Amino acid sequence: MNRTYAGDITPKMDGEEVKVAGWVHDVRDLGGLRFLLIRDKTGLLQVTLPKKHVPKEAFDLCGKLVRESVVEVKGRIKKMSKAPGGFEIIPDSIELLNPAATPLPLDPTGRVNANLDTRLDNRILDLRRPEVRAVFRIRDAALEAGRRFLRSREFIEVHTPRIISTSSEGGTELFPIAYFEREAFLAQSPQLYKQMLMASGLDRVYEIATYFRAEEHDTIWHLNEVTAIDCEMAFIKNEEDILKIIENLVAEMIKGVIAHAKDDLEVLGLRLEPPDLPFPRITYDEALEILQERGLTVPWGEDLTTESEKKLGEAMKEKGQELYFITKYPLKIKPFYTMPSSDDPKYSNSFDLEFRGREIVSGSQRIHLYDLLVEQIKAKNLNPRNFRYYLKAFKYGMPPHGGFGLGIERFLTLLLDLPNVREAVLFPRDRKRLEP
Repeated sequence: MNRTYAGDITPKMDGEEVKVAGWVHDVRDLGGLRFLLIRDKTGLLQVTLPKKHVPKEAFDLCGKLVRESVVEVKGRIKKMSKAPGGFEIIPDSIELLNPAATPLPLDPTGRVNANLDTRLDNRILDLRRPEVRAVFRIRDAALEAGRRFLRSREFIEVHTPRIISTSSEGGTELFPIAYFEREAFLAQSPQLYKQMLMASGLDRVYEIATYFRAEEHDTIWHLNEVTAIDCEMAFIKNEEDILKIIENLVAEMIKGVIAHAKDDLEVLGLRLEPPDLPFPRITYDEALEILQERGLTVPWGEDLTTESEKKLGEAMKEKGQELYFITKYPLKIKPFYTMPSSDDPKYSNSFDLEFRGREIVSGSQRIHLYDLLVEQIKAKNLNPRNFRYYLKAFKYGMPPHGGFGLGIERFLTLLLDLPNVREAVLFPRDRKRLEP
């Protein structure tokens, strides 16, 4: 007999024989009547054991079961309006597949609250809570929708190295690793590799990438291992071609969650609406003017701080905009591969996508001209020799191109109104946490 999930059983199946399995959520003993609640990935189901009408072995075992033990039950469905789902199961047999140790370090029913560290220390038990599990089902729906959209626009999925010989972006926030007799690092991003691929004929690529960044931040927004949807596309005219892909990608991901994760959104008590397109575009200079009007001065040429992003988000929300682009950042605060603006070289063809006052996407049109790229590498006090394999791709016909990275954890944290970005990661890695 095949296993049946709780969510697949309906009262209309009254009288049918089924086999169910899962974790012991609760046991209630009323003397001659016992109730066993079993939890699987789809929900709860009730097994009802009247002493006079079920096998003695099953009745006795039910009285000894410890919460979170794994059991298998065979029995018949009985329509019962007062039971979860409108049905109960009268068992012919109960098999204990694996008993749980006691006491439990965490209450998966949620009756006893636990702080985030306790939850992360016992992540597997924590994931048995429907509201925690729902986050990762929603994550799956969002990523699947993202993949569908990108494939519909002729992007192909690639996988670039996670072990690299030099910094991807010229920074010092690198994790060094022992790589035989050579110095190597964990990749900050797939940036250099996805750009190199633009010269290969694979002119639209994406990757569900992992970033490793040795930042010492200890906030609710920072992790040292993060994931992102990283894209690069060739034969663009300017950054506007990229912005159109991003806004449609984000909209499709949200639509995918709405369409395919309805039950999980209900578990979290959320109701989402698809965003309107196109997203507003405001320049860096316009953003500074808005902030100035709100009493916050950001010197020209400096990046936006967390405080200034938040204030800008408040201003945009008053206009009914939660998703908006900031464009034309000063070139000096952007990585060496960023294309200078043709209108004014002190600006760049770069952008961020902000969501409720937080950056979730960063990207730009890239420099595709070899001599200009070498010049910009030197301008950032970097050694072109360290980028020799990267630069080689630009010598033999590199088309105009650009791309972006969309931070998956930040996107989910904001979309689902989570209190901490660690809630959007199965096993987060931050400055203090290396286990489990």
